[in-house]
Amino acid sequence: MLDTFYISVFNYYKKTLGKRSLTIALLYIDFLELSIILAFAAFFKAFASQMRILVMSTTKFWVLFAAISLFVIFKNWMRYNGKKRNILNAKSKSKRASIYLLWFLPFGCLSIAFILLQVQ
Repeated sequence: MLDTFYISVFNYYKKTLGKRSLTIALLYIDFLELSIILAFAAFFKAFASQMRILVMSTTKFWVLFAAISLFVIFKNWMRYNGKKRNILNAKSKSKRASIYLLWFLPFGCLSIAFILLQVQ
């Protein structure tokens, strides 16, 4: 699913921006993946808080999220450079998702995460 989103963003911006579309698509997929991870983490943190389970402190939560973020950024950088991108581009179907919907997804996940992080 994330590969399809990456290729859709890459192909959309490739027409107008050329080589800079690689950077935009990579930043988009990093932003999307990290917002999804943050939404899941906030959900589990809120769930544990409501169940009165002390799993980890807020500081440890953010340190763990930062470590996971660095891993995800490095993973995507290695994954979508070069051969893998060319293979995905060749396999991509002509059906493309709306660019507005694609950009709404990470912001929607972030808004859900911020709402869930407010739970005490």
